[in-house]
Amino acid sequence: MRVINTKDLIPIVKDLVKKACTDLDENLMNALKQSMAIEESDLGREVLETLIENADLARKKQVACCQDTGIAVIYLDIGQEVSWDGPSLTDMINEGVRQGYREGYLRNSVVGDPIIRENTKDNTPAVIHTKIVEGSEVKITVLPKGAGSENMGRASVLKPADGVEGIINYVIETVENAGGKACPPLIVGVGLGGTMEKSTLLAKEALKRPIGDRSPTPHIAELEKELLTKINDLGIGPIGIGGSVTALDVHIETFPCHIASLPIAVNLQCHANRHASKTI
Repeated sequence: MRVINTKDLIPIVKDLVKKACTDLDENLMNALKQSMAIEESDLGREVLETLIENADLARKKQVACCQDTGIAVIYLDIGQEVSWDGPSLTDMINEGVRQGYREGYLRNSVVGDPIIRENTKDNTPAVIHTKIVEGSEVKITVLPKGAGSENMGRASVLKPADGVEGIINYVIETVENAGGKACPPLIVGVGLGGTMEKSTLLAKEALKRPIGDRSPTPHIAELEKELLTKINDLGIGPIGIGGSVTALDVHIETFPCHIASLPIAVNLQCHANRHASKTI
């Protein structure tokens, strides 16, 4: 067994928090640049150019690319040969988030109670997801999720008879209702199958996939491409001002489900698609 002290995660999470909010990865930057070639609206191209310039300035000056620095969603893919030593793993992750948001001068957006709504003043607690995988490594991914895009997501349970047409209509309706509120061009994460809560987890996990990375399942890959075309045909455009680039990609994650149900969730991600990862 490989033993990792939980305190070792504090500086890693801290740095990933800052990196995710200030340094957008090359996969996203390339997708934004490529989208300028297919955007038919002059104003849309101007907006895309501004988004690229904003991201470049954020990286150079090491400042947040957006004022909504989100709630920290943390993914831990933990090798089954790893054993933990030290204080609470959850507490150490939250300490990394706390330090990252403080040192990065990032906005504190978390309230401690959904009804009383008093700010926790350090952007904790984070939303933490763990998965046990093979091996002796741990992959840590920080995905700050802003409210503009998160608020536009939806989840439901369709009837199996609704089929592919029902899935397409649900996703298109979700994007259409969001309009410019989720700060397009979007990455559209779709979760299909499992149970009601599993589909929502799948939809958010889909946002971690690189833009342009198709599902390994042929009919799902075709559905991703069909949805991307239909979404861009809506004409919502960059930041909702109209145009031919409403989404940069659509990613679908699936899981087996009950014979009588078809759970579906859609999680929209804004054009910044902030995330950062490290494997230890």
